[in-house]
Formats: sequence, structure tokens, C-alpha cells
Amino acid sequence: MKQPFRMGTKTRMAAAGALLLGASLLASGCGATPEAKPAAAEQSQVKTVKTAKVEKRTIDDPMEHVADVVPSTRMTVATKAGGEVLEVLKKRGDTVEKGELLFRIDPKDVLLQKEKALVSISGTQQQLAKAAQDLADGKRDLRNGIAKLEQSVQDAEKNYNKMRNDYDQGLVSKIQLEQLETQLNGLRLDLESSRAKLKTMESTNSLSQLEQGLQTAQLSLEEIDRALENLEVRAPVGGVLTDFNVEAGMTVPSGFSAGDIQRLDPVKVKAELTEDAAKLIRGKQELRIVVPGTDERLKGTVTYLADVMSAQTKSYSLELEVQNPERKLKPGMKVQIRMNEEADQIVVTVPTTSVVREGGETFVYILNGNVAEKRKVELGRLKDTYQEAISGVQEGEQVIVSGQNLLKDKETVQQANP
Repeated sequence: MKQPFRMGTKTRMAAAGALLLGASLLASGCGATPEAKPAAAEQSQVKTVKTAKVEKRTIDDPMEHVADVVPSTRMTVATKAGGEVLEVLKKRGDTVEKGELLFRIDPKDVLLQKEKALVSISGTQQQLAKAAQDLADGKRDLRNGIAKLEQSVQDAEKNYNKMRNDYDQGLVSKIQLEQLETQLNGLRLDLESSRAKLKTMESTNSLSQLEQGLQTAQLSLEEIDRALENLEVRAPVGGVLTDFNVEAGMTVPSGFSAGDIQRLDPVKVKAELTEDAAKLIRGKQELRIVVPGTDERLKGTVTYLADVMSAQTKSYSLELEVQNPERKLKPGMKVQIRMNEEADQIVVTVPTTSVVREGGETFVYILNGNVAEKRKVELGRLKDTYQEAISGVQEGEQVIVSGQNLLKDKETVQQANP
């Protein structure tokens, strides 16, 4: 039977030394590790983030609004005189110029009235001419008579003065002197009466009644001439003749609506806008018009944009004037008004993943070097994974798109390798 192994004293001492050396090494190793831990812990606390560049992008298609095409002017062709239509020169759909003859009404009755008026005027003119001549002759004869009376008075006065001297000398009788005096007084009375008559003739227009009659007849003739002009119905404005149904032989009354004329160059484009749409175009002088089904882009001049919303329609009225020489736009058509252009849709955007929402407000973190800066932003339209940044950021800045929900303002971060 073998005896159990027993370790000698030296062997036991060697083993104990080995254990002490191992413990010492283990103790020294454990003491070195706590000194290295703070640096590693500090490095693990710096957050790693991903970024994207703030860029300009097309956020949406240009905004368009439906509108109606209407004529720039629409006027009714109305007759100013009645009668039988003698001749029609235009038809519905024709393009006419202002003042162009459309149709004629038979002038026979009016021409008869004119002929009578001319005869009346001629007769009155003859009467007036004769009366004027008679008046002139009467004035001439009266002036001649006055001249003769003046000479007779002068002669009678000389004779009277001579006879008075003779009477004083007793050469003539008193009766003879009185007879000559009576004759002189009679001549003086005749002269005074003739002068008064001439004055009355010169101050009084004895032809006024005839002149008034002639003036009335001439006014009647002018009215007849206007009536003749009204029998020729002309276009009150240039444009396209619509709803025109006049035929030769039909009788029309005064004030008859013969048709309409619509001016199609230029045309008007009208629309009712919401408040947001009105804000987009307020201050603009021109807008583009899109003709549906074509590639046509026409320019329209803004002639009216209401400052106040209509109480009835709850909208803002807009009117444009569009040149239409080729008549591509026709009344009744629907067109699209471009409220803005492609360039207006290119805006500064941020990825939607960068947005942090806190209490109804929106923020992003901008990487500035190795510091995350918190920025309040105002956001607008959304397209796919990008959103319009109205304010708060600038093109070219780096916005944090990953890990931002755990960040604080001005926190130091490190950017992940791309």
C-alpha cells in the first residue's frame, strides 16, 4: 500500500511564494484599471450624430387658380329710330370696327319730312329777305325825309327871322308873321316825329318773328338729319357681332335690340380668390395665363384686385387684361392663372427627420464645428421627406438628422463617419 504524497517543507514554501507573487501581480493589475476608466467613460459620453446639408429644393408646383374669360367690352346694338329694314350688311359672328355700318332702315318717310322742312325754310328765308329789304328801304326813305325836313326847318327859320325884322319895321303884317311861325312849328313837329320813328325802327327788331320761325325750321331740319343718320345702324364699338338676327323686310321699333358686340382683343380674365391666394399676387403687375390643353403661356396685366373681401362671396375679386390678337381666348373659356412661378417654389428646406417638436414649437440642431446649436425654425410646405424652412436656418448649414432628440443646446458632439 502506497503512502499518500506529502509535500516537503521547501516545496510548501515555494508554493506559498508563488501564490503571494500571483496575488501581488493581480493586485497591481487591478490597481491600474481604475486609473484608465475615467478617460474611457468620458469618451463614451460624447454623442455621435449624423448631419445633412440645408439645401434649396423645389417644394411644389406653381399654384394655379381657375378663372373665366369674358369680353373686355360688351355693348348692345340698339336702334334709335324705327321702320322697315331696307338692307343688312353684316351677319352674326362677323368682326366689325367701331362705326361700321350694320344695316339700314328705309328712310322714305323721313326724306319726305326733310323735303317739307326744306320748303318751309326756303319760304321763311324769302319772307325774311323781303322783310329785311323793306325795312332797309323804309329806314333809307325815312333818313332822306328827315334830311329834307331838316333843310326845310333851316330855311323856314331864316325866313321867319327875316320876316320878324320886317314886322318890326312895319313892312309885314302880324298875320303874315303868325302864318310863317305856324308853318315853321309844323315843320319842326314833322322833323321830331320822323326822328322818333327812325329811332324806334333802329332799336326794335321787326324781323324777330320771322327770324325765330327760320331758326325753328332749321332746328327741325337738324333733327330730321339726325333721324336719317339713325336709320343707318352702326357698330358702337369694335368686336365680334353676336346674337344678331336682323333681316331685310322686317320692321323694327325705336329702341329695338338688334344684337351685341363683344370686344375680344383684349379680353378680361376674372377670378374670385381666397385670402391666401390674394396675398400671393398682391403687388404684382402681371400674371401668366395657362390655356388648358395647350402649352400656351399668355401674360395678363392686373387691372383690379379688391382690397376688401366681398361680403357675399367671401372672396377677393381679380381682373386681368390679356391681349388677344389671334383670338385664342374666347368668352366662356376656363383658364388657369399662375399665382406664382417655378422660381417661387425653390425654397430653403430641411429634412423632416431633423425637426424636433417641443410644446407646439419646432426646432433643429445645427452642427457648428463640434457643437450642436439649437435653433427655432418656422416651417412651411412639405414635400416627400423635406420641409420648407421659412426662417431659422440658411442654405449650406449642416443640420443634425440623427440623435438630435437626446441633445441639449451647445452640447459637444462628434459626427459619424459618412
